[in-house]
Amino acid sequence: MRLLLVEDDVMVASGIKLGLTDAGYAVDWVGSGERAEEVLRTESFDAAIIDIGLPAMDGLELTRRLRRPDMASPSMPVLILTARDALHDRVQGLDLGADDYMVKPFELPELLARLRALLRRSQAATTAVLSFGPLELDTAGRRASIRHGSGEGEQVIELGPREWTVLEYLLINAPKPASKDKLLQALTGWDKEITPNAVEVYVSRLRGKLEPHGVALRSIRGFGYRLELQAP
Repeated sequence: MRLLLVEDDVMVASGIKLGLTDAGYAVDWVGSGERAEEVLRTESFDAAIIDIGLPAMDGLELTRRLRRPDMASPSMPVLILTARDALHDRVQGLDLGADDYMVKPFELPELLARLRALLRRSQAATTAVLSFGPLELDTAGRRASIRHGSGEGEQVIELGPREWTVLEYLLINAPKPASKDKLLQALTGWDKEITPNAVEVYVSRLRGKLEPHGVALRSIRGFGYRLELQAP
């Protein structure tokens, strides 16, 4: 899942980002509310972690703005970080659209636990199962399967973390194609830790797992990939 971290303290941001990355998230970091607002107008994230004490536009104002319908992800979960332990500040953040808060200093395991809870609730509030033909992806249970007809049940497909990310993005976009650039961004965020050719590797692995069950991954020259159903 892709997260946006908004924190102006470089040392704090580096520690949080490292912990989240080690936990398997793709994390993008910005140091100001203005930059975060700019990014959120055009790019989608699964959740945002926002420090209240930002320079210029503070985290409370940013939280209010990101809930506008013209943002790319106006309903994404928001966890605010604050050094202010006053009840008024916590209530104000929640009233402006935050889903949870943590008071600094905090322990990373608690941040990860709260984040997981927010993401679970967010997924439960939307469609938990993505499907395309016989293929089903249970995003809450992290389970991929192929449904068989005539009472034959289903077959579970084992996916690695990055295979899951690629397939989830393809399913969200299906039947429209997904660009290679967007798939790469979903895998790594802004930090290009893997090369564009790596996307082809994960697509190739998915082909080997899906095509025997009638689900094809078609390459769109110069753009990306699209899920298609194969003829019986």
